[in-house]
This record gives sequence, C-alpha cells and structure tokens, in this order.
Amino acid sequence: MRDEDSRKLKSAISGILVVDKPTGMTSHDVVAVIRKGTGFRRIGHTGTLDPRASGVLVVLIGPAVRLSEYLVCDKKGYEATIRFGSVSDTYDGDGSVTQTGCEIPSDEEVIMEAMETFTGDIVQVPPAYSAIKINGQKAYDLARKGKDVKLPERHIHIYSFDFIEYNPPELTADIICSSGTYVRSIAHDLGQKLGCGAYLSGLKRTMSGRFSLRDAVPLSDLQKAFEEGTWYQYLIPAADALGDCEEIMLSRETEADILHGRRITADPGEHLPLGKAVSEQGELIALLEFVPETFEWKPKKVFYQ
Repeated sequence: MRDEDSRKLKSAISGILVVDKPTGMTSHDVVAVIRKGTGFRRIGHTGTLDPRASGVLVVLIGPAVRLSEYLVCDKKGYEATIRFGSVSDTYDGDGSVTQTGCEIPSDEEVIMEAMETFTGDIVQVPPAYSAIKINGQKAYDLARKGKDVKLPERHIHIYSFDFIEYNPPELTADIICSSGTYVRSIAHDLGQKLGCGAYLSGLKRTMSGRFSLRDAVPLSDLQKAFEEGTWYQYLIPAADALGDCEEIMLSRETEADILHGRRITADPGEHLPLGKAVSEQGELIALLEFVPETFEWKPKKVFYQ
C-alpha cells in the first residue's frame, strides 16, 4: 500500500476497542500496544485503570478520540475486594500496610448496613496517592516526598454497593458509581466506618458506560489478532458509544451539508439536545446540537472532513 493510501485509510478508520486489561499494566501501556499493533497514532482511552486493576478499558481509535469528552460522565462498574483489619497509606496493597489491632466484623449484616451508607450522593476525599494535581504537581509525587497532601472533597454518586461474599478478612462487592469515583477511598472509608480499617486488595472494572466485560477482548487475543491482521473484527463503530444521543440518519445531501458546517432541518416531533449524525454506511459523521428556535440540527463536532 502506498504511503498516501495508507494515510487516507488511517484518517478514515474510526472506532472503539473494548479491552480486558490485565493486571500489571498501566492504561498507557495498553494504548502503546494498540498503537504499535494498528500502526495508528491517534489513539486514546476513557477512564484510567491503575496497574493493579484489571477489566474494561475503552480505547478510542482515529477521529473517535474526539468523543472522549462526551464519555467521561458515564457510569463505571467494579468488582472490588476489600481487606478488613489493615490500613494502607495508598488505600490499596501497593502502599505501606499496617495492622490495626482491631477485631474485624464477623456479622455480615453489620457489613451490609455500613455499605448502605455509601449509596446515593456522597462526598469523598480522594487518596493522597493519586494523579490529581496540586499547583501543577501530582499528588502522589508530593506524598512520596513526605509532603502533607490535602485534597478537596468531591461529590460523587454511588448507584449501588452490593454484597457478593465475605471470606474473612476479605469482602467481595459489586459497585456501580459515577465517573471520577475512587474505589480505594470507598474501601478505606468503609473500614473507618466499621472501626477496623480496610484497604482495596483487588479491583476489576466490569463496566464502562454501555460497555461491559461481555464486549471486551483480552489483550492477549488482540495482540494475536494484530499479528494475523484480523483485529478489525473487534472494532466497534464509534456511534455505538453514544447510546444516549438521538440518531439522525443522513442522506448523501445532508451528509454534505453537515461536512460543510451547514445546518439541516429536523424531522417533526420531539428531539433530544444532542444527536449523532450517521451516514448511509453506518459511520459516525458528527455530533449535532438541536436548535428548537429554528427546528434544525446544528453541527457541534464534525469527525470527517
């Protein structure tokens, strides 16, 4: 393939790879593997996973990387393993872990009652060992230097915090929460609530937005597909990531209008504030904003030129 043809192909391909990230790798490591395997440079992801965590990582390819700002507010789901009886300065097993000397709970009902207090709209303080920046410096860099790190509270929403099983001293729970939630903080705060201390000993992301583990391909399978040249079979159309947007099917004429920044007339009836404009071939062309005053769709972000 000529360089020019290759360039045009890479600028046209846009989509999503849902990866089941293994433990021990950073989200950036996964992006690097996909960048090498596809030969594409325009690759990003939504929702960083710590190296200790595994599970769903949504990777955006090509023009789809510009969707990231519309996906950051999606729900996240996790299977968390919480170890009672110890505390950690990082709120997980990577930090300095010490025993509390306090008796761990033996009654599952007591644990479930405490878990109920962490549902709904709550206020959370992120761990000092986090990537949040303070005056341009990452909090974990300051914490490692022995600095006193005080991060501001943040408002989050816990949709559900469900008990799965308890094998003392470890609790396995299912959590569905808003984006930006630190599950490490939930584990730490639950330990404080029960008076015995706790830290997060294991984490697997089971859901990111509308994508779950059922949609995810193990990274090892994806690497094999790169070698065989069959990785396209795992590519999900970018439009599928925008489930909460209204779908507007374009004709060739209206597609040309959108690509040139022109508005198009909306069909009669009620409309959502945001729409995804899809070509006859099923490609995501643009995000549109509904203008009720003129009953038109206005291009908000165009993905193809």
